[in-house]
Amino acid sequence: MVLEGNPEVGSPRTSDLQHLENQGSCVLSSPGEDAQPGEEPIKYGELIVLGCCEEGGEETEAQRGEVTGPRAHSCYNGCLASGDKGRRRSRLALSRRPHANGVKPDVMHHISTPLVSKALSNRGQHSISYTLSRSHSVIVEYTHDSDTDMFQIGRSTENMIDFVVTDTSPGGGAAEGPSAQSTISRYACRILCDRRPPYTSRIYAAGFDASSNIFLGVENESNVLQDGSLIDLCGATLLWRTPAGLLRAPTLKQLEAQRQEANAARPQCPVGLSTLAFPSPARGRTAPDKQQPWVYVRCGHVHGYHGWGCRRERGPQERECPLCRLVGPYVPLWLGQEAGLCLDPGPPSHAFAPCGHVCSEKTARYWAQTPLPHGTHAFHAACPFCGAWLTGEHGCVRLIFQGPLD
Repeated sequence: MVLEGNPEVGSPRTSDLQHLENQGSCVLSSPGEDAQPGEEPIKYGELIVLGCCEEGGEETEAQRGEVTGPRAHSCYNGCLASGDKGRRRSRLALSRRPHANGVKPDVMHHISTPLVSKALSNRGQHSISYTLSRSHSVIVEYTHDSDTDMFQIGRSTENMIDFVVTDTSPGGGAAEGPSAQSTISRYACRILCDRRPPYTSRIYAAGFDASSNIFLGVENESNVLQDGSLIDLCGATLLWRTPAGLLRAPTLKQLEAQRQEANAARPQCPVGLSTLAFPSPARGRTAPDKQQPWVYVRCGHVHGYHGWGCRRERGPQERECPLCRLVGPYVPLWLGQEAGLCLDPGPPSHAFAPCGHVCSEKTARYWAQTPLPHGTHAFHAACPFCGAWLTGEHGCVRLIFQGPLD
């Protein structure tokens, strides 16, 4: 299922989405025949996996229902927990291939016994079989298309899959490994990109298997991908970003400048009076350090870590803010590092509740109002960086920092 992107950022709807990118993406192909030496290949767009989480990582306090002290953060935003390797990664750039590998419909057969068709037994012949009724099937043979490039997405690690995607769960571990049951198809979908301007990209259900065949119960319709389109793989959700949309994105340098600027303001814990600082992304997602900012997600007051204020009679994860007395979850703050999910390069002023990922106000409010696919029929707003379901009235909170007393 594809949920189309909204060209007007700022007025999100249930089926709309629009966002941004960072640098350092994997380019799927080398420069094509039209690229000059030293030039970058033409980019069709990028796919970003929403809510990539660490496999087997520790749960956050809110998820465990405990408030015992700082722990390692379980979700990696901006890369897979095991690292981006080859075709399995958190994001992938689709660029023009050196030689076209697209296919287009050629010959159609109306038959009653599709399995005896020679089209299905010829591994060199791409074909799609549609079952229209018990006694009527259609097989469409495909031929080479020199005007398009094809990219296939799915759970399979076979060579015909360009982007290997595994399940992600809200705020928890990624379902990886041979023993994990996956709801993502081995050959989930395919994208065909026009090799000539305006480089239109279309997505189709299912991908060709090792025998170059696709079996479908219904006819295969296409959807033109727009900037911000969501691709639901029934186990993971992909975000499609166009080159035009990526031009509006913050860069990694901008995100780092924001972090340094926030730390240069020397925010302090209003109770312990210690100076707080967001850790460097290069440090990785280890246990929060002594300067890590923490937030009461109901009110937004930012503190340093402390071990008191538990209100277990209200729930195992509840704490009382010492400034306003509101009771709610108390979590460490982590800057969102996948710039492709940010709407603007605004300051890190808001946090998602209850996970504590920090981004600009525009980004936070947009995602908080954008329900993401969950299962086969449900939708729920979630943090785009870790996949945790959002809670509270607004799904995010404005951070209230206290400046230095001097």
